[in-house]
Amino acid sequence: MLEALKEEVCEGNLALPRNGLVAWTGGNLSARDKETGYIVIKPSGRLYEDMKPEDMVVVDLSGKIIEGDLGPSSDTASHLEVYKAREDINSIVHTHSRYATAFAAVGKEIPCCLTAIADEFGGPVPCAPYASIGGKEIGEAILSTIGHSPAVLLKQHGVFTIGPTINKALQAAVMVEDIAHTVAVAMSLGEVISLPEDEIAANYDRYTNRYGTVNASQGVSNV
Repeated sequence: MLEALKEEVCEGNLALPRNGLVAWTGGNLSARDKETGYIVIKPSGRLYEDMKPEDMVVVDLSGKIIEGDLGPSSDTASHLEVYKAREDINSIVHTHSRYATAFAAVGKEIPCCLTAIADEFGGPVPCAPYASIGGKEIGEAILSTIGHSPAVLLKQHGVFTIGPTINKALQAAVMVEDIAHTVAVAMSLGEVISLPEDEIAANYDRYTNRYGTVNASQGVSNV
């Protein structure tokens, strides 16, 4: 069942250690099959280096295991709560990437002090309140805090990112760690000042709606 999606989810999970976003067995990635509504997610406690597509677990939105010999991730209920509420989301990533999680450890958002942050996140990367692992509470915290950002920090826990595709959810996970690193270094050098709201909005609009397209009237790429 869903063999192609299992391969994509497995490959997405393997991208997490390749990008330095997880350690040992921590973190996970899931994706939704639009036709069945089933969710394919990383198994619990499986080493990335041993992971294969057939290890991925298929669950329905109630959490019932449809297929899989291993138990699903301990964060499954959190993922499902988000999927149930947001039909536009088809992939979720959870990491404990070092610099972004440092902000989560102290319960601070990542300020929107760079155009790259405005582009990708449309404002500060918010930090949701602490919630216990294993139930829907984390999902509820994500939904109440994330807004239009593709990433949210969870206080004293880690990072969750979302996207319409696996690639977009992964992109957000890579980018939030990258900007967290830069901002953490900047904070050690001096005062960090957020961009003006109008500049944040303008950069987010350009990146979201025009970046990578061609301006037909001028024949140039909006890069």
